[in-house]
Amino acid sequence: MNGDRDGSRTSDGVRRDLNGRPVAPGRWHRVRNLFRPAAVDEPLDRADTSLVVVAESGDEAEASSAVLATSAWRVDEEVVLRHVLRLPAQRVPDAVATAALSGYRRLDSGPDVGPEVADANMADPTVTVTLARVQMLDAVHLSQERSRMASLGSRHGGLVVGWQVLQRPVGDR
Repeated sequence: MNGDRDGSRTSDGVRRDLNGRPVAPGRWHRVRNLFRPAAVDEPLDRADTSLVVVAESGDEAEASSAVLATSAWRVDEEVVLRHVLRLPAQRVPDAVATAALSGYRRLDSGPDVGPEVADANMADPTVTVTLARVQMLDAVHLSQERSRMASLGSRHGGLVVGWQVLQRPVGDR
């Protein structure tokens, strides 16, 4: 596996792996970071509005690998992985707390966050919730996270609307 793929620094200053878990820096990473330009080492922020969507889907049956294969996603760079869910308003705090156990944080603003609305498929008014975390990515781990979010939505009486992978614009690296 490429040395860049096993982890990189994130917005909290901690390197994360493909599962978003903290990784202790090894000797190789400490030496490599001595020679990297400062701009490359700047951590991603999950709420950064300058990030661009490089891959996304709202189709639960579409394979993660197929979406990533036809996208502008750059394999060796960290991403912000966002999941958009529709949840009953009273279940949102529990769902957000559960997602936080895996390193996800709720985004308070953005194009996917909306007001409570009545959904014909759900008994209670629902809220659009966007959960995001910084991590390295591959198709297997994207599929794993999509499954995790589908389970989270189902357990809390909601559903997944879609997902997005965001990275810095090509010229901003």
